[in-house]
Amino acid sequence: MAGKRAGRIGVALAATVLLAAGSLWWIGQSAPARSQPAIVAIPAGTGRWGIARRLAAARVVSSAAGFETWCLLHPAQTLKAGSYRFAAGEPLSRVFDVLTRGEVYTVSVTVPEGYNRFDIARELANLGLARPAAFLAATADPASIRDLDPQAVSLEGYLFPATYPISPGTPVARIVAMMTARFREQARRDGVGPPRVHAWVTLASMIEKETAVAAERPLIAGVFTNRLRLGLPLQCDPTVIYAALLAHRYTGAIHRSDLAFHSPYNTYLHPGLPPGPIANPGQPSLLAALHPARTPYLYFVSNGHGGHRFARTLAGQERNLRFYLRTLRHDPGPGAGLR
Repeated sequence: MAGKRAGRIGVALAATVLLAAGSLWWIGQSAPARSQPAIVAIPAGTGRWGIARRLAAARVVSSAAGFETWCLLHPAQTLKAGSYRFAAGEPLSRVFDVLTRGEVYTVSVTVPEGYNRFDIARELANLGLARPAAFLAATADPASIRDLDPQAVSLEGYLFPATYPISPGTPVARIVAMMTARFREQARRDGVGPPRVHAWVTLASMIEKETAVAAERPLIAGVFTNRLRLGLPLQCDPTVIYAALLAHRYTGAIHRSDLAFHSPYNTYLHPGLPPGPIANPGQPSLLAALHPARTPYLYFVSNGHGGHRFARTLAGQERNLRFYLRTLRHDPGPGAGLR
């Protein structure tokens, strides 16, 4: 009798183990019905149960308890914080593997050369990565770059154009730090430090906004350098646009009222460089500002085809301007060049 009873207990135990194993296998393979991918942010310090509840709330897993049980069966594995993107129908076992490997989800954010901080704020908002007001508030404070540029009035110019992998939920301060860190790398590479940084980046930002033609950048740098040396106003249209932008009056074109608008950024009214950069220049413009061409030119104007015509004298500039007007048959717009 004792042997038969032991046999029945053994069979029951085996059946229980098989049932439990089958249940755990089902838990590991099943996923809730969900047609769209889900993004789940796991803050640092969140425990297993907290993670399980977040996954269940986002319908990434069918059961928080099932995920917790799966974790208990793999005690050597650690779940990592971060933002994760899970496709619809992923089994719990795959979700667990993604979290233990730390396969965080990132969005590639490209900051083109010449974007200002308002442009970057708009791009981050379009990608759902930051509120514009938060980004603009963070970049209005130059404290994080003051060791490199004590004259900085904001972080404009120091948000280096590049492609950044950014996870949803990344704090705005961290996003800004990534961009300024890339600028610091570039400054070290080019061998520029205080007190030269401020004038260097400001001039480079003007070069960046004046032309997209690589071969022209050193020439335009040379024109600006010549005018600064002679005490002539720079008359740079992009600085007028930036002044209007800061005053919330820019309408997409320069008007005569903008040229007469009293702003320290208006280089038609104020000689010398503006108070700070007007955009975030890329490496070619930064190099052009470091190595301006030796040129006799004092003027340039758009040729109507993306480039510019250069002149030594005001009479030559006026001829180029007439050529430009004949070519386009309308008044010059932003970026037309020095009058």
